[in-house]
Amino acid sequence: MSYKRADDILPEDILEILQMYVSGEAIYVPKKKECRKRWGSSTGVNETLRIRNEQILEQHRMGTSTKDLALQYYLTEKSIQRILREMQMKPPMEQCGFE
Repeated sequence: MSYKRADDILPEDILEILQMYVSGEAIYVPKKKECRKRWGSSTGVNETLRIRNEQILEQHRMGTSTKDLALQYYLTEKSIQRILREMQMKPPMEQCGFE
């Protein structure tokens, strides 16, 4: 992430107001909430976790115990239980990635 000089991009009156709060320091200006990306959307991790969780649910329905699933996926039994609970509560469309 690169930075820009405030005196190059901000109007003088806004720069003076900003200098009342910080002067000579680097600050971060976050994006507007509506412009932020959801966690994992850039890396595809959401899709990877969704597929993994669907596999966990399917294996559990086929009779695999939570203990065996925890060992297979390197998760705790509590995490497996949470995933199963969340997957079972979601409507079918959300389970298919139609959020």
